[in-house]
Amino acid sequence: MNPEWEARADLVVAGSGAAGLTAALRARETGLRVVVVTKSALSDGSTRWAQGGIAVVLPGDHETGDFPERHEADTVTAGAGLCEPEAVTTILGGGPAAVARLRRRGAVFDRTGSGALALGREGGHSAFRVLHAGGDATGAEVERALAGAVRHARIPVLERHLAAEVLVTEAGAAAGLLVLAAGTDGGGRDRPGLVRAPAVLLATGGLGQLYRVTSNPGVATGDGLALALRAGAMAADVEFVQFHPTVLYPGASGSGMAPLVTEALRGEGAILVDATGARVMAGLHPLADLAPRDVVAAAITRVMARAPGGVGDHVFLDATGLGPALLRRRFPGVRAACLAAGIDPARQPIPVVPAAHYHCGGVLTDSGGRTSVPGLYAAGEVARTGLHGANRLASNSLLEGLVMGERAAAAIAGARAPRRPPEPVLPSGPPPDAADPAVLRGLMSRHAAIGRDGAGLAAAQAGITASVTAQTAGSRARYEAAFLTLAAWAVLAAAAERTESRGCHARTDHPDRDDARWRRSVVVRLAGSGAPEVAGALPPVAAWPAQPVAVAVAAPAEVAR
Repeated sequence: MNPEWEARADLVVAGSGAAGLTAALRARETGLRVVVVTKSALSDGSTRWAQGGIAVVLPGDHETGDFPERHEADTVTAGAGLCEPEAVTTILGGGPAAVARLRRRGAVFDRTGSGALALGREGGHSAFRVLHAGGDATGAEVERALAGAVRHARIPVLERHLAAEVLVTEAGAAAGLLVLAAGTDGGGRDRPGLVRAPAVLLATGGLGQLYRVTSNPGVATGDGLALALRAGAMAADVEFVQFHPTVLYPGASGSGMAPLVTEALRGEGAILVDATGARVMAGLHPLADLAPRDVVAAAITRVMARAPGGVGDHVFLDATGLGPALLRRRFPGVRAACLAAGIDPARQPIPVVPAAHYHCGGVLTDSGGRTSVPGLYAAGEVARTGLHGANRLASNSLLEGLVMGERAAAAIAGARAPRRPPEPVLPSGPPPDAADPAVLRGLMSRHAAIGRDGAGLAAAQAGITASVTAQTAGSRARYEAAFLTLAAWAVLAAAAERTESRGCHARTDHPDRDDARWRRSVVVRLAGSGAPEVAGALPPVAAWPAQPVAVAVAAPAEVAR
């Protein structure tokens, strides 16, 4: 693919959610030339769909009985033994300052009648510590504030540009991005271009589109994970795909993005019931309906499997006890989605199902967002920092994106990258392998969702491989299918390796947790063949290679095009 245009920067950010825009703003403040690349519109990522809020213990919250140590303990409990204590302390400890900076950038959070910041409670939390905005529209408010700040700072944003490849030098260091600009010539042809930069930050979000039903928007196709693996970076904990317990039931044949039904409803007193009205979570966990997401999603799945009366593909969230006034004020987004589906949540239980929601693992980074490839960074859902372990605690994601966006920008600025971008090696081969997305989603939903076994994982691997087609032309659709394919292979490889059940990884053929063998992360990287392989135990940061081991591919300024 020969680039038809070129831009230069000190840092190129792929992704325009909370982590990416926070990093871009902070890097710009340090004097770096920044370019943001996003494959849709500026505000079209996953951040704006986050309903719950930002989990943080603010100064003075101890007066209500909450402390940072309690937040840390809840996070570790949810993470099922795989959280890294230093990451938990560092990232959660950075929350108050990150929220303060976000508010200075214009974000407005809900307040109580007395004027104090309103705090909600969600699954896995032992206290009310979740900030929210617009009732259940926190992500939209965060995205609005950050996007507005980026526009005000005049940071160049290349909208509808797909990051197709992380380019590296002959020595194996990051050197920029190869991107595809959406066709504007009337024929729909994507125009390849090159953004040269000595620092690349991946902030591309998750991989929910691996599954038939997800809370993620259509852009969540695992791009960042695939890009990093192809550049030679390591990934970890990729088998831990969190299913949100409650999205609005899309119907027996429904697929794609389904409206989220925030667990903050359960924080206010809504309860899960089956078709007979019996409580789903009764006697299963001390926190009952507010148990961690992996516990609740697994319980719903078991109920659906044995449901009487033929209602075996969903359960119900009964929020009728909350009253119409609270639903209108606190949950306007959920209420609107329900009404659009013909359901009045003040009078009727809401039909819900679990759906692919959040990738707890991802590209392996240190506390500054650095990957094992020099010059390549990652932040947000695409990254594996050690905060989430085997299961993310509710509303820790926006917090992590804000904190790690700042930390990655500081690390990049501290590296004092040269103003002259390094010379990248342009890929000369065909686009990467791509399976049929419909076949892939069906296989992943059947064999690699909630409840997995070795035979099913092998069947998914074989089926996806069999649907791969050879193609020489590289288009946006082709690259997105290739990203999904590589992300699926990585998840399957790690899930097959972990022969136990832990967090949101449930093996029906190995139903017990095995701390003696598996209280460790599974590391994945690309083999010489270009397929993901398990690479052994998690190496200490000090032992990361100065250059990647396996490479599968060869002051503010205006963007030069």
